[in-house]
Amino acid sequence: MPSSRAIALDPELILADEPTSALDASTQARILDLIHALPAELRFACLFISHNLAVIEQFADRVAVTYRGRIIELGPTASVLGGPRHPYTQCRLDKAVRGGGLAACGPGLGAGSGYGA
Repeated sequence: MPSSRAIALDPELILADEPTSALDASTQARILDLIHALPAELRFACLFISHNLAVIEQFADRVAVTYRGRIIELGPTASVLGGPRHPYTQCRLDKAVRGGGLAACGPGLGAGSGYGA
């Protein structure tokens, strides 16, 4: 398991890019429990990348939202997700609540939204 090998190297930082995206709910929960507990226990930071806002909300202390390759919002998770400033972040939160795909929050937000292309 690659994550076991990464932890064995005593890292200062682990990059977890969608580590649970292809897992069933039970396995996902176990992996998230480990990812949540191990950094404090083994004293490393974890940069967690995910499209799953429910996981991010429960897991992350701070969040960065990217849109078109740029960070558009950055700060404490409760602040960013509780009071989004950018239309893309708001759209993603709306989709998380009502369901729907990422395409509905697509590139059209840049033009005419005051946030550039």
